[in-house]
Amino acid sequence: MLVAAAVCPCPPLLVPEVAAGAAPELDAARTACVDALGVPAAARPDLLVVVGPAPGAGSGTHPAGTRGSFRGFGVDTRVRLGAEGAGDAGRELPYGLAVGAWLLERTGWAGAPVEGIGIGEDAPPGTCARIGRELAARAGRVALLVLGDGSARRTLKAPGYLDERAVPFDAEVTRALGAADGPALAALDAGLARELMVSGRAPWQVLAGAAEASDLTGALLYEDAPYGVGYTVATWS
Repeated sequence: MLVAAAVCPCPPLLVPEVAAGAAPELDAARTACVDALGVPAAARPDLLVVVGPAPGAGSGTHPAGTRGSFRGFGVDTRVRLGAEGAGDAGRELPYGLAVGAWLLERTGWAGAPVEGIGIGEDAPPGTCARIGRELAARAGRVALLVLGDGSARRTLKAPGYLDERAVPFDAEVTRALGAADGPALAALDAGLARELMVSGRAPWQVLAGAAEASDLTGALLYEDAPYGVGYTVATWS
């Protein structure tokens, strides 16, 4: 059963070495993410699953110990998913899970075993819900670290330029995450999310599926759109 979740954005810019001179601009987001991870830690789960976006429509699991890096962003910062485990030597973590691994290292996670799953950004909502239910049944007490960004079309200088639908879409996502409103997340339009360059839609819908049998309360810790991309930090407990 799902007992707690932390929801965080996953821009590689959260990693100071990637952000370089711009690192202070995301200090508030980093602090909120660290605070959010205290909620799963306090819940004393039997298993922590890191859920993040992955390219395409498929999903892929990543055992504890799987490594990732930010070499694609010009720095040789490397991370490892969890403190123990043989990992998967055949592939690296997708960037969203690599950010999750970095957050866990930053907070010194020393609780439950950690696993990762990358959810294809084109995965249908029903598939996401099914994966969430399966994750919640993996252990008696399951916690999630859910990673994903809102629209990348919030401003004229955003990566996807301005789309007037972006702000209301992100506002509903932020409300739902802060209120632990699983049905609202499950109802997000996958096609619209794709048009708005939202990376978090599928991971959020996994969270909604995982929470179906739980009675959790949400709390909003952070919301902003630096660089024209929507970032939200919330907890469910």
